[in-house]
Amino acid sequence: MNAKVHELINQQINKEFYSAYLYLDFSNYFENAGLSGFANWYKIQAQEERDHAIIFYQYLQNENQKVTLEAIDKPDNNFSCHMDVLKAGLEHEKYVTALINDIYAEAYEAKDFRTMQFLDWFVKEQGEEETNANELISKMELFGSDPKSLYMLNQELAARVYSAPSLTL
Repeated sequence: MNAKVHELINQQINKEFYSAYLYLDFSNYFENAGLSGFANWYKIQAQEERDHAIIFYQYLQNENQKVTLEAIDKPDNNFSCHMDVLKAGLEHEKYVTALINDIYAEAYEAKDFRTMQFLDWFVKEQGEEETNANELISKMELFGSDPKSLYMLNQELAARVYSAPSLTL
């Protein structure tokens, strides 16, 4: 494996674990605001991000590459309203998409077709993540100012259940 591709994937493990921390922080914000459905939605997001980290971790191990775990930064967010959290979530997903694209570009440059194939799932996943974050913002814009509608949106988000990724390494 190309050294730069290896380095970027190893960094991505850390970034995915950070994403899990960030979404747990978002979950905590909503739990404290009395919106347990929103808290559930972000708790499940955190589970997905932990799984993503493990998938990258396992890929490096399967490729006989060393995994180096780094410290995970503490999320540093002070939100003034619910919408701030949702918009921060979308911006974070766009950031992760850029990171995945950078790894893909480096793998392409190195003609590392196996890594490119591995990353295809993440490229698709990030498209879904950005769509979900955008939809959540749209729903909050439509319904968030009405208490009854916010209650119903919170109930909808409470129904979300965790589903492990179906990526085979």
